[in-house]
Amino acid sequence: MNHRVVITGIGLCTPVGSGLEEFWRRLCAGQSGIGPITLFDASALTVRIGGEVKTLDVESLAARFPAAAGERDRKIWLGLDAASQAIADAGLLPGDSAFRVPRSPLSEAALFVGVSLEALFLEQITPAVLAGGESGAFTRQILTLSEGRPLQTPLDRLADVLGDTYGLRGGRVTNCSACAAGAQAIGEGFRRVRDGSAELVLAGATDSSLNPLGLGGFSLLHILSTENEQPARACRPFDATRQGTVLAEGAAFVVLETRQHAAERGARVYAEVLGYGSSLDAYRVTDPEPTGRGAVLSMTRALRDAGLRPKEIDAVNAHGTGTLKNDVAETLAIKQVLGPRARAIPVTANKSMTGHLIAASGAVEAVASTLTLFTSKVPPTINRQHPDPECDLDYVTEGCRDFAGRTVLSNSFGFGGQNATLIFGRFES
Repeated sequence: MNHRVVITGIGLCTPVGSGLEEFWRRLCAGQSGIGPITLFDASALTVRIGGEVKTLDVESLAARFPAAAGERDRKIWLGLDAASQAIADAGLLPGDSAFRVPRSPLSEAALFVGVSLEALFLEQITPAVLAGGESGAFTRQILTLSEGRPLQTPLDRLADVLGDTYGLRGGRVTNCSACAAGAQAIGEGFRRVRDGSAELVLAGATDSSLNPLGLGGFSLLHILSTENEQPARACRPFDATRQGTVLAEGAAFVVLETRQHAAERGARVYAEVLGYGSSLDAYRVTDPEPTGRGAVLSMTRALRDAGLRPKEIDAVNAHGTGTLKNDVAETLAIKQVLGPRARAIPVTANKSMTGHLIAASGAVEAVASTLTLFTSKVPPTINRQHPDPECDLDYVTEGCRDFAGRTVLSNSFGFGGQNATLIFGRFES
């Protein structure tokens, strides 16, 4: 038996704002969160701009999550912030008014976390190498502790802290699939709830590559905009003058429940998850398959999973990175999958304001898709001033647009050819 799956809690921290209300207000207002890098001295780098989360309060989070004390990896703190917001927003903390079931839902909840790369702390790696001496010493140094802390953050670190803090005993899955990780974490969590393996799931993703190694590494791939003097304009999805994306950080989590479970505890419902599809380009590590073949397969599978026809999709939240190849390939794929419908519906690209949050991008855009249905508003794609003739869909550029549709399709495409598509529906009680 397939269960209807609804979203009852949202939490996020992004460059355009932390918390549901601030994020949505600024996104709908078309306010960019991209600016000069302040987390470290980037003056010697080619790229000196990014999307930083300015509101992260590590001291407050450390008091609430003692298991993470001493943690230096920002993506852990970003994830803890967003996940705790989602849990509180869903009314799942003991003592909350919506916490009305005789047993704790969290005790049986499953956890799905999307991440990308482990963090390496360069300031300690060099001394470790110089002090290593004999063969294998550096490897042992990385795998053990330096001054009581690891030189490399384990990929499952956030899942461990969340699971232990909240007593999540429904299973933990850490998904590492580049820019598709957040969407895949939510998609796999959705399937777990739909098939009845869990009544409740906490799913989302976190990432922060805003450090010398991350920013320098992405710069070498020649996919980042170098417009350091105009950071707010640097990311221009589907614009003919686009030069690249902008690296950013952040996190987003959602609470997924069966409709019945949500109704039993009187939970507010934001939207319904209708379908999920994923695929692999099997092409190149850093380039999308030019015809959009993998993206087509991902969207087609999501439609089939949702039991929907192309004409039943009412809006698209695009991956929209602002890179030369990705924007064209995604446009081709959307037109191939949706046919004539593709030109009749609004398309938006949140990265024009948030920047590219890598693993967390799909989770943030899933939240934006959910809020589009909940508030009947499609946020704009900013900076598209010179339309690219190869990108010829109805991109929302004139400001926030009223929306009466019932479904939103959200795309996330990542390095290695990873693709994921989620479809959300307006909740009908």
